[in-house]
Amino acid sequence: MKKTLWILLLISSSGLNAETLTLKSAISKTLAHHPDVKNFMLRIQQAEQGYNSAYAAYLPQVDASANYSPTQTYVLPLNGTFNTINDTGWNVGITMRQKVWDFAKTASLVDASKKDADISKLSLEEVKALLAYKVKSLYELLVVQREAIKVRQKDLEAKKALYAQSKALVKQGLKTKADSHRFLSSVYAAEDNLAIAKASFEKAKTSLSLYMGREISNQVKLQSSALKKNVSLSKEIEHQILTNNYRVKMDALSVEKSKLLHQSAKSAHYGSVDIVASHSRFDTLNSYNTDYIGVSYNIPLYSGGRLSAQEQQAKIGYQIAQEQQASDALAIKEELRALVIDIKRYAKTIKAKKAQLRSAQSAQKVLNARYKEGLATYIEVLDSTTQVLNAQLGVLETYYSRSLAFDRLEYLKGNI
Repeated sequence: MKKTLWILLLISSSGLNAETLTLKSAISKTLAHHPDVKNFMLRIQQAEQGYNSAYAAYLPQVDASANYSPTQTYVLPLNGTFNTINDTGWNVGITMRQKVWDFAKTASLVDASKKDADISKLSLEEVKALLAYKVKSLYELLVVQREAIKVRQKDLEAKKALYAQSKALVKQGLKTKADSHRFLSSVYAAEDNLAIAKASFEKAKTSLSLYMGREISNQVKLQSSALKKNVSLSKEIEHQILTNNYRVKMDALSVEKSKLLHQSAKSAHYGSVDIVASHSRFDTLNSYNTDYIGVSYNIPLYSGGRLSAQEQQAKIGYQIAQEQQASDALAIKEELRALVIDIKRYAKTIKAKKAQLRSAQSAQKVLNARYKEGLATYIEVLDSTTQVLNAQLGVLETYYSRSLAFDRLEYLKGNI
């Protein structure tokens, strides 16, 4: 009974260790856990509060005031002379001010704050797309490194077999000890390369684990098809990216926001028209109430150059936003066209690498047979083994590079 339970426990634990991690799941877990996502969600809330703050200028502004004097000198005229009396005094009042017109200063600020909120929302989508791109690159690196480990493992096994074969041939007097020692050296080199591949796999796994906020087992199953993706390169791809890219959209909103801020700064020169109403209660020597309802127009006549400087600052900010928009669009076009060139090249490189691999494998079989017959040297055998290894790794690396290029295109499109 105990033995059966132990076997079941081993089976269940191995099943857990062999859990499949899909690329979609890795992206989903990262977006749910990563602090950058939470950071930009908070920025959206912050921008929304900025909009509420700007919009509040449209609403009535009500202030209460109170004043108390323990002693105050009052002047009273009596028979042509002035007499003074010291007494206490206090007053309380409430004032309401409603903006009527400020030459669109407030309207421009409200619209600018709304653009700022929209930019924050796009920033969140941008950071999600960027994180998805990083997760894809890490996930695909895991797939590549696992395949590289398999290739390195087979290479190590092949060199161990050659070493064992060389020792047998030395005993038979058909080969010298130089052959055996050289094959042993290649075994040590293969072991080192295998350790490097395993360390690279572990680094990628650790990075992806940190992004996801959970540990990943060494036996985790991965989607090897993640490297074999293909994306059609339509003639409209540049237009699609310049239309859908989050950075381009944010730049357009930044230009509009800067323009509105400039308009608001210009409008500040003309002041504002307000409705003012107040009610106060005074208790000094006499007690009485005062009421006031009226319209006021305040216009700044001299501000020491502050308003003009603010207007120029906003104007320059608008120009900077326009240049930044052009700069980002240029950088995206440059990156896109380079990616398209690379993707087209990778298709040819993959065909060449596969042909090179087939050729190297055929040559290896022939040289191994010739070596047993004494018709080839150990140097030729090791060289053929290295060519096969490099060809196998070359195919993997090219698939990985092409996959990264596709992932980058998806990021530029704003896709997750």
